[in-house]
Amino acid sequence: MILNSFRSILVRLPRFTVIKTTVSPYFKPCSLTKIGNFGQFPRAYAANSPGQFKTYKPRTPGLRWLKRPINDHLWKGKPVRKLTVAKRGTGGRNHHGHITVRHRGGGHKRRIRVVDFHRWDAGPQEVIRIEYDPNRSAHLALLQNQETGKLSYIIAPHELAPGTMVQSFRKPTEDQIKDNEDPSITRVAAIEKGNCLPLRMIPVGTLVHCIGLKPNGPGILCRAAGCSAQVIRTGEKGYAQVRLSSGEVRLIDVDCCATIGTLSNPDHQHRMLGKAGRSRWLGIRPTVRGVAMNACDHPHGGGRGKSKGNRHPCSPTGVLAKGGKTRKRPNRWVVKPRPRR
Repeated sequence: MILNSFRSILVRLPRFTVIKTTVSPYFKPCSLTKIGNFGQFPRAYAANSPGQFKTYKPRTPGLRWLKRPINDHLWKGKPVRKLTVAKRGTGGRNHHGHITVRHRGGGHKRRIRVVDFHRWDAGPQEVIRIEYDPNRSAHLALLQNQETGKLSYIIAPHELAPGTMVQSFRKPTEDQIKDNEDPSITRVAAIEKGNCLPLRMIPVGTLVHCIGLKPNGPGILCRAAGCSAQVIRTGEKGYAQVRLSSGEVRLIDVDCCATIGTLSNPDHQHRMLGKAGRSRWLGIRPTVRGVAMNACDHPHGGGRGKSKGNRHPCSPTGVLAKGGKTRKRPNRWVVKPRPRR
C-alpha cells in the first residue's frame, strides 16, 4: 500500500529535461530587497545564455515536441495595472465585418502594456524587474525614475539585470545645456545597454535597437526578440547609415533615437509549441492550403487532383507569395537592398 501511494506521488511530479545547458539558469543565493510597493525580489540576475531550452518527458502527445526557452528570471506576478489598457480583438475583420487578415481570432484575454518608445524622460532610471509581455516576442523592463519616481516600461535588452541604471540622452538636462554653452567642456554619454541616444552620439559599429525614423518620433525599427541593427556611418548632421538584421542598409536622420544593445529573448525563434491547441491560445487560427479549396475561394483551388493550374504561389487575392516584387516605386531611403533568395 505504501509503495503504491509513493508511485502515485512520483507520477504527479512534473518531469522536464534541460538540454544544451552551459550555465545554471536559476538564481544565485542572494538577499531580498523591498522597494516601494513592489514587494521583495532577488537582486541577483541569472544570465540566460543562448541555446538553453526546456523539454518535457512525453507523458502526453502535446508534451513530446514542446520546447521552450528557459526564462526563470522573469517576474512571476502581474504587471503594473496603471501601465496597461484593455485589448479588444477584431478577429481580423474590418468595420464592414469582412475578414481582411486571415488566421486570427480567439486566444487568451490580454492587456496591452503601454511601452515608452519615445524615452523623453532624462535622468537615471533603475530597472526594477524584467516581465513577460504576451503582445510581443521580446521581454519588458520596468523602470523607475530616481528623481520623480515615475514608472514606465521599455523593451528589455538582452541580459539587462534588475538594479541596473539606464538613462536617456535624447532630451538634454539643464546641466547639459550649461555645459554645451562652454566650448571647453566636451559632452560624453555612456554607451551601455538600455541607454537611449541620438544616432549622432553613437559610435560606428555599435549594435542598437528601437530605432526611430523621425527626429521627434518613437522607436520603430528592430523591436522583435533578438533583433539588432549596426551603425556603420554617422555624423553631427545629415543622415546615418544603419545595417538592419535583414542585411538592408538604410539612411536615417542623425537626430533620430536608438537604444544600445540587442533585444532580449533571442531563442524565441527556436521554440516549438508542441501542439495545435497552443497556437489557438495565442490567437492563431488554422491555415488551409489553396489547392484544397474551391476555385471560387482561391486561385489555386478547383481542378481534378492536386493541381494549381500552372500558377505561381499567391494569396487568395492574387498577390505573389514567394519572391514576387510588389513594390511599385523604389524606397529612396534604402542605400543597399537586402539580399534576395
